[in-house]
Amino acid sequence: MPKPEAPGELPEVAPYRPLGGGSARGISTACIAALALLWWLATHLGWVPPLFLPAPEAVAKALRDAWRGDIQGGQPLLAHLRWSAIRVFGAFALAAVVGVPVGIAMGVSRVARGLFDPPIEFYRPLPPLAYLPLIVIWFGIDETSKILLIFLACFAPIALAARAGVKSASVEQLHAAASLGASRAQAVWHVVVPAALPEILVGLRIAIGFGWTTLVAAEMVAATVGVGQMVLNASNFLRTDLVVAGILVIGAVAWSFDLLMRWAEARLVPWKGRV
Repeated sequence: MPKPEAPGELPEVAPYRPLGGGSARGISTACIAALALLWWLATHLGWVPPLFLPAPEAVAKALRDAWRGDIQGGQPLLAHLRWSAIRVFGAFALAAVVGVPVGIAMGVSRVARGLFDPPIEFYRPLPPLAYLPLIVIWFGIDETSKILLIFLACFAPIALAARAGVKSASVEQLHAAASLGASRAQAVWHVVVPAALPEILVGLRIAIGFGWTTLVAAEMVAATVGVGQMVLNASNFLRTDLVVAGILVIGAVAWSFDLLMRWAEARLVPWKGRV
């Protein structure tokens, strides 16, 4: 029989356990394995024609051919990947350097919010292909237009995430800094920026995804090398196996960077999600 409670004594409560216990990594692995098995069955049992969905072996062969350069254009996969990484990560780094200060300024200053909020909110919902012709007219068809297109795709989520993160700094923290004699700039640097860091890191993760999404559109502009250009060129020759291989490469690179950002987030903001 349960032990009777003394007057005024709180009842015992079972320790909290997260819903859906178990390893998320194991569930993810099982999901990937199930999708791979479904892909293999769909191609080997003839559910989908090879033109629409090539077999895993055909995609693996296309990857080997691309690695050796035995594809249209003659450039090996490593050269395509190197140029795409330069474009994406170069534009991403530039967007982070510009977007984080702009977002923090929007969060702490009404003047900055009034200046930057309208143009960001105007162009943010636009697909990159909508303003790609204008960028080409203004900046030509060299690398500047490609990097600028990816920069615009990355800038908005970084700036908006930094702006939202400013709200994480409580009024009590700001008052405590002011009572210790901190200036406005010191309060922003020592209180606002650390409080906004978790949101900023989330914005960076989202931005790099937008950057890789915009890569194909950016490499449509007179590019002769790049993973996006390789995919576009393969689609013109109905090389579905090479298209799928390029998509897998783009996804693997983006996923690797996302894992790196998660690792950095766990090291830089270990208090996130903990009360």
